[in-house]
Amino acid sequence: MQQNILIVEDDADIAESLQYNLRREGYRPTIAESGEKGLRLALDEKNAPSLIILDLMLPGMTGMELCRRLRRESQTKLTPIIMLTAKAAEGDKIAGLEVGADDYIVKPFSIKEVIARVRAVLRRSEKESEPKYADDKLTVDFADMRVICEGSDVRLTRKEFALLTHLIQNSGRVAARQQLLDNVWGYSYFGDTRTLDVHIRRLRQKLGNCGTCVETVVGIGYRFIGCKQ
Repeated sequence: MQQNILIVEDDADIAESLQYNLRREGYRPTIAESGEKGLRLALDEKNAPSLIILDLMLPGMTGMELCRRLRRESQTKLTPIIMLTAKAAEGDKIAGLEVGADDYIVKPFSIKEVIARVRAVLRRSEKESEPKYADDKLTVDFADMRVICEGSDVRLTRKEFALLTHLIQNSGRVAARQQLLDNVWGYSYFGDTRTLDVHIRRLRQKLGNCGTCVETVVGIGYRFIGCKQ
């Protein structure tokens, strides 16, 4: 079954190039030229996208505003979003990730790189999960993508959940930064490693009192140590 990919991009040349190449790879891409149209198509239950490629600089509703709105909607709160933009400043990248983007690609980009990232994100979202993890404070249902800390539900994005899952599955062992990038992002990551730091920080914040379960190993990476009373 073909997977729907929504391209929200106002530059016709870029949008059509992405559409053409994604179609060649067997996907079903749809173009939205504005944030407003992108929101409408993203919430279309009959043709819900499996992934959204979103330009930051859009007329009207900006990509940042659209990303924030999509993360508030129950239907799209976990839909993977790859942000696409000409703005290479670190602050812009971090801002995009903090409002809910799963990845960030700076223009000009390689079509092969975009395809690789699309494949990786979709492959990860389809991966079958292990049953459950539970300790004194934290419970994680991998099949239902449900996280509970001290009796309260924790709402995570797909990327945050994938990070937590990888750390739990390697509990007690140090997960090097590059290892996390390669495994969670699903390909040999060669972008800004701050991507990982932003996601870890956001994960800890959402976990609240369970955030201490993820330990920083200075100069190396991160380790899941569990949550004990």
